[in-house]
Amino acid sequence: MTEPEPLLSVRDLRTHFHTDAGVVKAVDGVSFDVMPGEVFGIVGESGSGKSITAMSILGLVPMPPGRIESGEILWKGTDLLSATDADLRRIRGKEISMIFQDPMTSLNPVYTIGQQIAEIVRVHNDVSKQEARDRAIEMLELVGIPRPEQRANDYPHQFSGGMRQRAMIAMAIACDPDLLIADEPTTALDVTIQAQILEVLQHASEETNSSIILITHDLGVVAGMADRVAVMYAGQIVETGAIDEIFYEPRMPYTWGLLESIPRLDQRRGGRRLQPISGSPPSMLRPPSGCRFHPRCPYSDGDRCVSDEPSLIELRFDRQARCHYALQPGWYSPGERLAVAEVEWDVLIVAATDRSAAPDVDLPDDLAAREQVPETLADALTASQKPGRRRSRKS
Repeated sequence: MTEPEPLLSVRDLRTHFHTDAGVVKAVDGVSFDVMPGEVFGIVGESGSGKSITAMSILGLVPMPPGRIESGEILWKGTDLLSATDADLRRIRGKEISMIFQDPMTSLNPVYTIGQQIAEIVRVHNDVSKQEARDRAIEMLELVGIPRPEQRANDYPHQFSGGMRQRAMIAMAIACDPDLLIADEPTTALDVTIQAQILEVLQHASEETNSSIILITHDLGVVAGMADRVAVMYAGQIVETGAIDEIFYEPRMPYTWGLLESIPRLDQRRGGRRLQPISGSPPSMLRPPSGCRFHPRCPYSDGDRCVSDEPSLIELRFDRQARCHYALQPGWYSPGERLAVAEVEWDVLIVAATDRSAAPDVDLPDDLAAREQVPETLADALTASQKPGRRRSRKS
């Protein structure tokens, strides 16, 4: 059985901004594929280049000061970087749609919601005004807007934040696009509304059979939706993999930092404290030498990490990490090491309870109470070195 062709292929994309202060390398050598029917997540802090990557795909980067310096963006085999403005206008909204971060600034305040959705339908389809309005009402109903016939006559300021985001989704799917780019679709929404918007987005994708590029800074958002994830930092992709691989087998310290800073409901009371990533993202006017994460990385060796820029290492098929030590035996995230340590502790408990069950296990002299284990392990792991080579954490 032959593998399906990627719907979208981005190859070595470099988008820079030429300013009075110098050249800002916002996107610096990004490559990824999006397959038909796939939800592909792009995760990273603000300023990592996620949104500029999406805007480059649609040809929306302001020029000047922005400029796509090199690379390829292949849409169904056609390079969008060499497409004419007319071709891009035909593709935008019809084949590729984008849901922007802030619907209040993306929607026109002097036109009704129904008019704005109907306009997109008429631009890309040969239909009458009434047919376009009917389609707008149908889309509003699909995304869960109550009384869509009436609400289509309302203006953006008459919608709540969650309803405006639903209207943006309705606008994006009105022409049944093959690819939806959702740029921080849950920004500034409370948790319950976030869950509803993600559910609407997933339902809309299933109804229109669209692929999704889900851009967010929150790994929790992609956890329940994405099939594969790319983690971005300082204009580069630093790790890619299936969603389970990113969450359970991360191989890049930046990904470890993102995961360690997320509260977890399955942790025991009195367990590990959240570990924020120290420092701030670097200026892309003058990115750090070597690994761009090394100034903030607690595992940087201060030598190779500083002088040599790591490539995106192929760990296995469709699994990559940008770290010199990604293939080193014992290169495990703190969460993985904690899980292994807790399993080892459980073996000790069994051995202490019934020596016949584990006769070969050496018991320590001061076996602590089981309730004290999570905190003890957390303290020990925080101060521990990485297995496999000498390594110290920065204070």
